[in-house]
Amino acid sequence: MMEELSLHILDVCQNSINANASLIQIFIVENTEKNSLSIEIIDDGHGMNEETLSHVSDPFYTTRTTRKVGLGISLFKMSAEATNGTLKIESKEQIGTKIKATFELDHIDLAPLGDIEDTLVILALNDKFIDIFYSHQYNENRFEFDTRKIREILEDTPFTAHGVTQWMKEYIREGLNNIHKEETK
Repeated sequence: MMEELSLHILDVCQNSINANASLIQIFIVENTEKNSLSIEIIDDGHGMNEETLSHVSDPFYTTRTTRKVGLGISLFKMSAEATNGTLKIESKEQIGTKIKATFELDHIDLAPLGDIEDTLVILALNDKFIDIFYSHQYNENRFEFDTRKIREILEDTPFTAHGVTQWMKEYIREGLNNIHKEETK
């Protein structure tokens, strides 16, 4: 299994990029009252046909030509199920794909979220023009990161310009720290 959930997110998003998505939406919801964590990734890529969808969590099935196994989705599913959670996939050709994984938040086998800021910046710096919308909710607190808004602010400055990637990482880190602060003071 992957040691961080952010690596599963990166892997699923790489599939979205390969499916020619122009927008990838990532929603993380942590609810301590319900003892639940959910990760939902939605793309507007070319989607999957019924046959591909029926095999997508089989580690020995892949549409890639560079290797004979496709471990990403099956490992993500195993990570969810190891914490009494689930993984569900919906996909429609020419519309896109939605993957939702649920986890028991206090389960001993729950992997840490990991370095989500690096994951988001890697996705934002992808050589294909893709927008990323990230929403992270912790109980009632929410943080959002949207490359479309950042592009508006930066105007013609590319994400690769000096200092921009570091600023994005710090912005994400600070936003996540803020939503995880104690809710009652």
